[in-house]
Amino acid sequence: MIPALLLWCGVAIAQSEPQDPLTTARNLVAQQNYNVAIDMYQTFYEQNKQEEGVYGEYLQVLLTAKEYKKAERIIDERKKLMPGNPLPYIDMGRVYLAMGKEKKANDEFDEAFKYLNGDDMLTQLMAKRFRDMHKDELAIKTYEQTRHLLQIPSMYSGPLSHLYAEQGNIEQAISVMLATAPMGFMLNNTDDTKAGLLDIIGNDPKKLQTAQKTLIKLINEQPQNSFYSELLTWLYTQKDDWDGALIQAIALDERNREQGSRILNFAQFAAKTGHYDIAIKAYDEVIDKGASSPGYIMAKAEKLSTAFEALENNPEFKKEDAQQLAKEYETFFAEAPQYKATEIIRDYARLEAQYIDDVPKAIGTLEQLIKEQAANRNLIGEAKLQLGDYYVLIDKIWDATLLYSQVDKTFREDILGEEARFRNAKLAYYRNDFGWAQTQLTVLKASTSELIANDALYLSILITENIPPDSNMVPLQRYAYADLLLFQNKDKEAEALLDSIATNFPDHPLKDDILMQKATLAQKHREYDRALGLLKEVYEKYGKDVLGDDAVFRTATIYEKYLKKPEEAKKYYEQLIIDYPGSTYVQTARNKLNALQAGTPMP
Repeated sequence: MIPALLLWCGVAIAQSEPQDPLTTARNLVAQQNYNVAIDMYQTFYEQNKQEEGVYGEYLQVLLTAKEYKKAERIIDERKKLMPGNPLPYIDMGRVYLAMGKEKKANDEFDEAFKYLNGDDMLTQLMAKRFRDMHKDELAIKTYEQTRHLLQIPSMYSGPLSHLYAEQGNIEQAISVMLATAPMGFMLNNTDDTKAGLLDIIGNDPKKLQTAQKTLIKLINEQPQNSFYSELLTWLYTQKDDWDGALIQAIALDERNREQGSRILNFAQFAAKTGHYDIAIKAYDEVIDKGASSPGYIMAKAEKLSTAFEALENNPEFKKEDAQQLAKEYETFFAEAPQYKATEIIRDYARLEAQYIDDVPKAIGTLEQLIKEQAANRNLIGEAKLQLGDYYVLIDKIWDATLLYSQVDKTFREDILGEEARFRNAKLAYYRNDFGWAQTQLTVLKASTSELIANDALYLSILITENIPPDSNMVPLQRYAYADLLLFQNKDKEAEALLDSIATNFPDHPLKDDILMQKATLAQKHREYDRALGLLKEVYEKYGKDVLGDDAVFRTATIYEKYLKKPEEAKKYYEQLIIDYPGSTYVQTARNKLNALQAGTPMP
């Protein structure tokens, strides 16, 4: 009995504890007990008439309860407390609207505008009041009046453009946004203008066309203002009209007498975004200005790099295209021999070795580069790694090891050094020296380079998981040799060796690795359906193993890049994100998926 009594007393004491009156009033409003709530608000308001928050809450409760006379009374008091302030007049107009007295409401709004004096805070508060009442046209009038008073036409362009856009007046929205363009140019704030335009335009082709027309009109009115022309060039790229963008860039370059520098920048941007054909056209425009043009040699060099990148990204390239490009490189080196000591010479060597199959010529090119006095230290290090790879191609394994070791020693605390150590670990793996390879890989798994760390982790797992308890190393030894044959482009021999492992050791855990290697071969020989079938077998049968996410990602890549089937690619990027949330491919898959979901370029 006593515990129960004590419990009751505790509850009674808790219930009798005083509560903040404003909190109590708010609770009563939530319960729709307006009469009691209004009495409490009235008391609290009388004690805190200067508090904007209390006044605003009280007014809202009165409007909700349709106590319009009481609302008028406190607003009249507010007008006296704040003479010359337009906000109480807006509040009175709001009350009259609620009462259905539109003319009286408009009179109050007109009165409010008489007190708008150009103060930024007051302007923002007035516009917010009108927006909260869904009176966007009056919010627009508020911003426009302050702009006029202060004679600053670019002021409030952000909120104004959005208000016009929401009203469907796209032309005016864009005009207002572009009013800030000259100022944005001076303040180096062009990205804000572009972001604002994209926010208004979205994916609507009609809005994009309106933006173009508005910009062309502004360019005609202010031909000396180059920023409008720059925006139009950028807008053409958003429409995927790269030819139109190039024409605009050429015209602007000539108008400003920039001697091809603007066109060169445009070419670099086009190349960076994968629009290789238009980039090459732009480089040709600079080259056509002649050898006396400041950007002539740079345009020639970058055109070659762009053409090579286009070749690398073209799964249907022909050997004749590679041979023609090699001739262009040779012509360029004859004209600008100083470039033989730059990064471009390494691209030329890759072209010879990997696309024309002239490995001896590539080796000679790199050996000459390493002797170049003008070549910097890093370039020589990279050239040695590349040369070591080509020695592996022609079975000069010992020479490759020496080169990798030289780079390891020279760049001990650098990423280049880690790359060299990984290559040496891979050579040890090829030679079946799995113990030494593991020693190196254990350290490399902690590399600051994500690519090296991931490659080291994969190779380490491959070795660890495929050394069986019975010490039968034959399957792993054959697999390592097949891996070397693949690197050396001896594809038939490699595939025969892989098949021999699958046939002679059908239960060996290398099955998924063998399928992945065969998928790589099929993809290399443009047998995409076969590659997809092999990858499907990996993610369906061995999806929970280490190569499951690789198989799904590569499937998506084949559909997107080679078969040009974006809808199929999207399915597999989504599958990767859902089924393998911890995969290193997830962020890339998200980016790819976002790009594909954005749809095709606007017409």
